[in-house]
Amino acid sequence: MGRTAGVTAADTRERLLRAAATVFAERGYDGTRVADIAAAAGVSNGALYAHFDSKAELLVQALRTHGRRLLAELFAADPERSITELLLVIGRSLPRGRDRGDLIIEGLVAARRDQDVAEPMRDYMGERADWLAGLMRIAQAGAELDSALSPDALAHFCLLLAMGSALVTPDMHAVDDAEWMALLSRVVTALAPADCPTGTPAYPTPEPADAQHRTALPGRTHQGMTP
Repeated sequence: MGRTAGVTAADTRERLLRAAATVFAERGYDGTRVADIAAAAGVSNGALYAHFDSKAELLVQALRTHGRRLLAELFAADPERSITELLLVIGRSLPRGRDRGDLIIEGLVAARRDQDVAEPMRDYMGERADWLAGLMRIAQAGAELDSALSPDALAHFCLLLAMGSALVTPDMHAVDDAEWMALLSRVVTALAPADCPTGTPAYPTPEPADAQHRTALPGRTHQGMTP
């Protein structure tokens, strides 16, 4: 099967990553064959292997690509948003479950029993942790977060919340949105510099969810950081 006229290698790669995310989430890592992903993407096995060396690489690349897309959308919605506002916006969605939740679970579980998955997953989680730690340093430089706190520890805390939200889905335990945001706001206030006035948040209150869908500004990243 040759390349379809008008379809670029980048188009095929994107199609494969979308198909991989869907099939892994539906069938699980162990229950998915490379042929299943190729079929879902409408390409041959050979075309798949022209872009990816293994099923493990497909899993991690699907996670990496989807994660970047979600972050880029958040930045585009409001490039001038403060770091603490950004964290609150991300935190708002955690109890609701997300469309990549099944995918990250598959990656974490597969990494515990498959060495081919373990190494790329460590790299992926390291990238996420480094990116978050970079955000924390920017927030500390802007006096949004206490500079005495470890950026790496703060990043790890955020990762634990995100990974836990993928496991504890709304059907298992639901929480009221307002109560959840009140808790997150209290946590962020506690992480503010010690000289921040007591009871005064070190960040503006996040806008309602429908206000987040403003005109996108393609290509902008938060203060020089690439998601």
